[in-house]
Amino acid sequence: MTRLTAFTHGSLRFDVTDAGPADADETVLLLHGFPQTSVSWGPVAARLQEAGLRTLAPDQRGYSPGARPDGRRAYRVENLVADAAALVESSGAGSVHVVGHDWGAVVAWALAAHRPELVRTVTGVSVPHPAAFLRAMYAGPQLPHSWYMGMFQLPRVPELLLGDEQRFAAVLRRTGATAEHAARDAAAVSPHLTGPLNWYRALPFASPGYTARPVQRPALQVWSDGDGFITRAAVGHNPRYVDAPYRLEVLDGVSHWIPDEAPEELAAMIRTQVAAAA
Repeated sequence: MTRLTAFTHGSLRFDVTDAGPADADETVLLLHGFPQTSVSWGPVAARLQEAGLRTLAPDQRGYSPGARPDGRRAYRVENLVADAAALVESSGAGSVHVVGHDWGAVVAWALAAHRPELVRTVTGVSVPHPAAFLRAMYAGPQLPHSWYMGMFQLPRVPELLLGDEQRFAAVLRRTGATAEHAARDAAAVSPHLTGPLNWYRALPFASPGYTARPVQRPALQVWSDGDGFITRAAVGHNPRYVDAPYRLEVLDGVSHWIPDEAPEELAAMIRTQVAAAA
């Protein structure tokens, strides 16, 4: 097996960490969210590799230095999914168990829905199927928890507020991140904020109905009751959008930052999901 250090999609070049046994039968694709990078998956990936799994952890569009296109429309969900599909196709894995946290979960759910031939199972960490999330926004308690998504639509203001590493780290601390992880993520993302913020700014340009398609692959949702961004009501709508075996796992006393805070528990849940599909 040839190890990847990067892959391309069109003119964009993405960094990726490809690790695990060379003869692994199963591959897990790990997609990070905002405002993190593939580094956030390190402890989870290590535990999956110890269990005999190959892991692929890319720095996604706006995060990889070679993949920071200009303009909001370049960051539509359709493009983010196409990036993930390009990685799977480049990896030689054939199909993967896709796991996404935060924004990475949106990409994971959409990849499973639109490119099912590339996906064996899907795991959403924190964020549910995007249609379930939108249902809770319009007809539930989710909207007040997502106020920042509107603020991020403003030009330049979020960059001014969060472009300072110390200020950004302080904001992340208030959401439950440890001082170490907040400093790590602020240092990585603050200097290049516009690309990551464009994931939010591209939302008005998504193709109508694109994120509403149900998934037809075994699905796992991992949610934590200390999450200040995602409500239980939002993940409760998931079964409407999964036409396959589905289960929900709830972590007690854990914040939104599950991969950082509960890597052992999360890795065990992913291993169970992979084994069930074997």
